[in-house]
Amino acid sequence: MLLEAKNLTKTFGDQVAVDGVNLQIKQGSFTALLGPNGAGKSTTMSMLIGLSIPTAGEVTYDRKPRLGVVFQGSVLDEMLTVKENLDIRAGQYRRVPTDRVSVLSKQLGLTSFMSQRYGTLSGGQKRRVDIARALINNPDILFLDEPTTGLDIQTRLAIWTLIQRLQREHHLTVILTTHYLDEADSADNVIVIDHGKVLAWGTAAEIKRRYAGNLLTLAAASPRQLAARIDQQPMRMTDDRLVYDLATAQAAMDILVTNHDLIENFEFRPGSMNDAFLALTGREMR
Repeated sequence: MLLEAKNLTKTFGDQVAVDGVNLQIKQGSFTALLGPNGAGKSTTMSMLIGLSIPTAGEVTYDRKPRLGVVFQGSVLDEMLTVKENLDIRAGQYRRVPTDRVSVLSKQLGLTSFMSQRYGTLSGGQKRRVDIARALINNPDILFLDEPTTGLDIQTRLAIWTLIQRLQREHHLTVILTTHYLDEADSADNVIVIDHGKVLAWGTAAEIKRRYAGNLLTLAAASPRQLAARIDQQPMRMTDDRLVYDLATAQAAMDILVTNHDLIENFEFRPGSMNDAFLALTGREMR
């Protein structure tokens, strides 16, 4: 394993922020840490990076990897230009190629505003510059702490297309915290944390299969007659509709094929990461 955390614990006085978390992360993988506000995601990431010392437990790497971090808030100088900011950061590392900033500006599409002051950029432009800063030392692991918060959907999509391309082309290990659960849909590892504890771990597909039901809504002239034919009890039944929570898409297909003579219309909605997240952490606002 490239990175392993054993019994990772962090307390602040009487408050337990992270409670015995265990993680194993392979090189080249994409891991998403999910959880409500205050669940312990950012504290866990801070300990993995080495910015915070665990109260108990340990973080180990199989070697000394180079780390890159995109924080929730920017760490760049708003009064300096993009080029000035990146050149300063490049000068803080040893053995960074002299053309590294130029290469990154082309890869991340920064060339048109390299001479612009960082503080005048749009939110999406700033995030791309923040990612460039994190990549200057050619890291083995890229940590992303809620990198797309507050951005519009087009900008979020562009940034994620960029990150996925970088991961694919450079075998980059990516560790993400996010409140946008769709960003975890392509993750190799999804780790759901709440109250400092790991509630679930698996691929995105496994998490959805285990914790998110597939909803099949059936429209029928006689819902009771239709319900009598189906072995499973419906979640809801109205004068013209039945709603079923099904384990698999195949179960929905079986119902549709067997009862097509009574079904006037239908809608099938596969279980989503949102559904799984709510099933694990509850619907109460934090």
